[in-house]
Amino acid sequence: MCKTTFHRNKLRTMAWQVLYLFLSFTFKAISGQIQFSIFEELKKGSVVGNIANNLSLNAKELSIRNFHIVSRAKTQHFSVNLENGDLLVSERIDRETLCGTEQNCFLNIEAVIEKPLHFYTLQVEIKDVNDNAPSFSKRSFDIGISESALPGDRFTLGHAQDPDLGTNSVQHYEIITNEYFSLSEKNSVDGTEPELVLERPLDREKQSSIELSIAAFDGGRPMRTGTALIKIVVLDVNDNYPVFSQETYQINLNENTPDNFVVLHLNASDEDEGSNAQITYSFSHISEDAGQLFKLDSKTGEITKIGKLDYETAKNYKITVEAKDGGGLAAHSKVLIQIVDSNDNAPEIQINSFTSIIPEDSPPGTIVALFNIQDLDSGENAEFVCEISKNVPFQLISLPNNYFKMVTSSSMDREVTCEYKISIMATDKGLPPLSTSKTIQLTISDVNDNAPVFEKPSYIAYVPENNPQGTSIHRINASDLDLNENGQIMYSIISNNTEDALVSSHVSINSGTGVVYALHSFDYEQIREFSFQVMARDSGSPPLNSSVTVRICIVDRNDNAPKILYPSLDSERTALFEFIPRYSTKGYLVTKVIAVDADTGHNAWLSYHFLQVPEPSMFTIGQHTGEIRISRDFQEVDSLKQKIVVLVKDNGDPSLTATVALNLVIAENFQVLPELNNQPIKLKTTSNITFFLVLAIAMISVLFILTVIVAVISKCKTSNTSSVFGTLNKGLYPQVALRCASECSDGTLPLPFPYEVCVAIDSSQNEFTYLRPVQNVPTDNLIDTDEHPNGNTCEKGPLCDSNIAQNGTVVASL
Repeated sequence: MCKTTFHRNKLRTMAWQVLYLFLSFTFKAISGQIQFSIFEELKKGSVVGNIANNLSLNAKELSIRNFHIVSRAKTQHFSVNLENGDLLVSERIDRETLCGTEQNCFLNIEAVIEKPLHFYTLQVEIKDVNDNAPSFSKRSFDIGISESALPGDRFTLGHAQDPDLGTNSVQHYEIITNEYFSLSEKNSVDGTEPELVLERPLDREKQSSIELSIAAFDGGRPMRTGTALIKIVVLDVNDNYPVFSQETYQINLNENTPDNFVVLHLNASDEDEGSNAQITYSFSHISEDAGQLFKLDSKTGEITKIGKLDYETAKNYKITVEAKDGGGLAAHSKVLIQIVDSNDNAPEIQINSFTSIIPEDSPPGTIVALFNIQDLDSGENAEFVCEISKNVPFQLISLPNNYFKMVTSSSMDREVTCEYKISIMATDKGLPPLSTSKTIQLTISDVNDNAPVFEKPSYIAYVPENNPQGTSIHRINASDLDLNENGQIMYSIISNNTEDALVSSHVSINSGTGVVYALHSFDYEQIREFSFQVMARDSGSPPLNSSVTVRICIVDRNDNAPKILYPSLDSERTALFEFIPRYSTKGYLVTKVIAVDADTGHNAWLSYHFLQVPEPSMFTIGQHTGEIRISRDFQEVDSLKQKIVVLVKDNGDPSLTATVALNLVIAENFQVLPELNNQPIKLKTTSNITFFLVLAIAMISVLFILTVIVAVISKCKTSNTSSVFGTLNKGLYPQVALRCASECSDGTLPLPFPYEVCVAIDSSQNEFTYLRPVQNVPTDNLIDTDEHPNGNTCEKGPLCDSNIAQNGTVVASL
């Protein structure tokens, strides 16, 4: 009979397997979902399937596009070979651990591929293999059977457990053949339960105990078995069994229930009396996990929680309890404990893809990170809200399956903010709410978006003339907010010429430091100022540049001594004579020393002094005008010939000088006088001598007047310009050069500019009456400039006009 039953069960099991495979195949074909099926306990490295083929991807693209998988399980059971796209087993897979007694066991895998971003959901069906043998809850079962039991009575035994499914689970039971009992099987909600069937009456006096061995067989290949010992104690008459108040107890228990909490109080009763009515409680069948969570008081029947419950580990527990009276009769009841979820798990943030560095010119919508959030709780406790730090140029975009991508929401500027610390916070909706945060640091890389900026809008530098060659004139400095090569600045001169001269012949610039150097010594009298453009260019790609105007002003130094225009030192005569009428009185203007200085400013301020004078009390000289005047009336003892030396000194430091010697002759008229030997003037003589002397002077005067008239007539025929002094002063005023107000000047005329100068000997007249610029002299080099170090102001002024000299003035061409 047992063999027939076994074959019938086997045929039924095979039919169910064929139907299951057919339905699975049909479901996959209809749903179109990518699904793999494997058996549990495969070796590490076993191939599950080829993901590349199923996703219609080229295997070479997997590595390039950063293909990776994400499993929601705590243990990553699978990995992908990026070379061929095979999905491999990476950890031991135990279906019973993953899914328990559930018929269908699936592992969900989420695959992510970037560039562009896509994600896929894969299912791997874990099929059962016969890796577990049936096991009984106890190694031995103690059964008390009253001797009053009748043939045909049935005694339920604890069924064997096999976590495998289908044919791999328990299929049938067998016991050792004996004369008292046979084995029967009864179907229940938990499967097939074995029952002992009494075949003949028991006689305690002949045999007080019987031991049987029961075996449970599964349907796997190879077949596995489990055994237990049945100890039957023949009891005295006890004809009432304990009875539970409920056949099945159902309890809902919060997972955060405290320890030592009484979960259930069992209640069983027995109508017998005495020891046959004394009931003890015990767990008839309880899993190993539940045995660590619950404790049963054998006397009171209280089930107490002693361990930590975790809804995410197990959602319910099934326990079989037994109530046995003193006579050995026992009753069984089911206790179903349903664990109610509490909000004890905060959301978990898993970063799947993160770009830690992005350029500052990244457009809005650039993907920064891809992450997934899971909450192991259920219901409202598993719902969450995700947000990121405020006031950052990023935003979250929600994707299916609790995925989020963080993208840029606006343009960025590294020079304002070079890095961001972004906090991602997920908060569930439980009571109280739990939250998790994770911070990522994003660095903004530099691009060349800033041109160099100069410290000043323009530069002006003052260089004293006669500077050594290679002197550093000025430093041009520019800054760039960019980094590295984008901020490395090179300087160059971009103007080529000024005043018909190449800038490169005057100055050069250090391309690295921006220091401007003079290539030669400057001469103020040749060049007053020049300007050029300096360009600062960074080393970015493409490079950016900016330019600035640099103006160089040459500062005058006292390197030119005064030049005496009158009396002329170029005269062929070695001695210069000035006529002084004998009747001259105090304050009479004897002559005027005229000098110029090629320098400017203070260096061109001239002063006149006597260097040598016989009688200091006779003559005075204007310190600033150079006018020599008589300081007192002539006396009889005064010499008729006076020699004085005039010193002309400029105001430079150190000052430079020039000297001129003058011979002054005291006489009655302009006639050429004989050589005098410093004879004193005798004003009082005898009457005869006076008469002859007056007569002689009158004759000489007439002759002198006639000579002068002849000379004047002759001179007018040959020259349009006459001199007051006639032949005595012929050639006395040479061609000279004076200075007129010009750019970066204080009013002193530079020598390179020729003018006609009209100079009055008498200071009561204008010292410089008329000036006329000589034709074809360039004046376009007069440029505006900034304030000079010596206090001069650069300005453009009109040049002087020129007229013919009048009223006894001396005309000099300049």
